Amino acid sequence: MKLPMEYPGVGVDVYIRKNGKVLLGLRKSSYGAGEWCAPGGKMELKESPEEAVVREAEEECGVGFKNLRFINITNDIHDIGTHFLTVNFAADWERGEPQLKEPDKFEKWEWFSWDTLPEPLFLSTRNFVQTGYNPLTI
Repeated sequence: MKLPMEYPGVGVDVYIRKNGKVLLGLRKSSYGAGEWCAPGGKMELKESPEEAVVREAEEECGVGFKNLRFINITNDIHDIGTHFLTVNFAADWERGEPQLKEPDKFEKWEWFSWDTLPEPLFLSTRNFVQTGYNPLTI
């Protein structure tokens, strides 16, 4: 990623729900290392946000979901020179147990209750939490 960015990028993430919890991954790549986030990433050219979030969840953790619903968009400006508009979704778990499919980017995947989220949260996840939406009740 070229820093600083000249224009905002578009990211996506999905709060996958299972048994009253959401799936979060502990990042270990240089950008956001040690911070927790929902499955997601950058949109690719000619891809819809829905297509991007399905692809990213499969690439990162191998979990399938259904009932994908748009929630909101967060404006994520990081002090290292990145700026993304993140399209946030909620969905219901359908299949697969979380796997480390990108071990260079993530340390682990875990399920968390919304009232006991781990710290620290990745910027886009932190901004989503601050909007007041709870993906378990949407």
